[in-house]
Amino acid sequence: MATAAIEINHLTKAFGTFKANDDISISFYNGQVHALLGENGAGKSTLMNMLSGILRPTSGEIKIKGQVVDLHSAKDATDLGVGMVHQHFMLVDAFTVLENIILGAEPTNAGRLNKKQARAKIQAILDQYDLELDLDAKVSDISVGMQQRVEIVKILFRDADVLIFDEPTAVLTPQEITELLKIMRKLADEGKAVILITHKLEEIRQVADYTTIVRRGHVIQTVKTADESAEDLATMMVGRAVNFALDKAPYQDGPAILKIEHLDVVDHKKVHRVRDFNLTVHAGEIVGLAGVDGNGQSELVKALTGLMPVANGTVTVGGKDTTHAKPRQVTESGVGHIPEDRQKFGLIMPMSEIDNMSMMEYYRPPLAHHGVRDAKAAAEMTARLNKQFDVRIADMHNSAGSMSGGNQQKLIIAREMSRDPQLMIAMNPTRGLDVGAIEFIHQQILNARAAGHAVLLISYELDEIRQLADRIAVIHAGHLVATEDAENLTEQQIGLMMAGSGQQDKEATTNAD
Repeated sequence: MATAAIEINHLTKAFGTFKANDDISISFYNGQVHALLGENGAGKSTLMNMLSGILRPTSGEIKIKGQVVDLHSAKDATDLGVGMVHQHFMLVDAFTVLENIILGAEPTNAGRLNKKQARAKIQAILDQYDLELDLDAKVSDISVGMQQRVEIVKILFRDADVLIFDEPTAVLTPQEITELLKIMRKLADEGKAVILITHKLEEIRQVADYTTIVRRGHVIQTVKTADESAEDLATMMVGRAVNFALDKAPYQDGPAILKIEHLDVVDHKKVHRVRDFNLTVHAGEIVGLAGVDGNGQSELVKALTGLMPVANGTVTVGGKDTTHAKPRQVTESGVGHIPEDRQKFGLIMPMSEIDNMSMMEYYRPPLAHHGVRDAKAAAEMTARLNKQFDVRIADMHNSAGSMSGGNQQKLIIAREMSRDPQLMIAMNPTRGLDVGAIEFIHQQILNARAAGHAVLLISYELDEIRQLADRIAVIHAGHLVATEDAENLTEQQIGLMMAGSGQQDKEATTNAD
């Protein structure tokens, strides 16, 4: 039998008394895509961080190409041909694509940087894997999908034989996901070992040769992916049957809660990101906003939540004008906000989970009395919400930065939904969550709808929008293209409108409501 590209034997990683990985043994082979599937907090990223030299195991051994290795740093792993594309990209926005790719591995000639040699090697990699990149563009000016390509080429530039992808499709559009899966398949066909960490079952079934299921730090089983259905994989991952069907009651007309009229948003570069945008969301209604990333969704949400100024137009919530309100004023108007980037806008990473959970209410009862914060009340609330929303952390006093990405997301959802807002603005609320957590969060959104709250759902997952939304609005280049009842639109029609074509004639009559 062929020697494994990476073989791990009885690997354990403990943080104090908590074992993130417990006696794990898996082998990964060249020429294969091997998926690692597990719930949030199951220990997948911890395991991969040990393979890439970021963490050191408590016990057990790692073999690379048949040799036992002791990885003290990411550089050690890189030197042995192991590279990792992290869920949150490790790029310098102000640098060019080429500069990011060679950073830390710069080719030199007589002690001077040899960019010509670097460019030639990068171009050979791009040609080999049918990739396109503008090497002279600044990273800040390229799309998220292109940034991910930079991360992949950065690893290949370092001659990696093993490529680890940690939740690689969390921020990609459907088209970019398709392209990424093709790249993974080609990398494996070229003889690389590809390790894929993901929660997305259909992606695993499309690209992975083998799948290892990890639950609460233990390996449950390794299976040939083609032999298992999505339902089988979900059951093995969660430990119970997962209900993919949503029980959604028919929509009942309610009063307008959110009203956006002729909204214009201009960014700091004086570029119009949102233009003459009109939309109403009613009580007891979920409106799903669909669009390709970068078409004004982010700026719209920031304007609605007080994080970005409004150039023109008005926003009202429950009849109250919030057009130029500060973020706290928006919050106190009964608005909950699940931001698109949990680490930039949702959490303060060095602060404790307790502080992050109480961030919106810390200054008023029951978390404060006469201006003095009640630490015991904050801890009790955090413990209660952790249990209610299945947020997993070894110690609530630990920093939010110590939590897995999925648990960070659940912390934000628990904090925002527990305030019982009349309007919930949710942008990619299930990003990075496993199927069990997605099932739970979808039910929470439906519960908010059933309680008579208005929900504006912005998601790059079309399936999520089509499952949850009563009406679907489509945004393109900052314009609202059309608004339709969800049952009247096919995925193909939505895709055409997202690309800026189809049903344009409906703009004048269907934009507002």
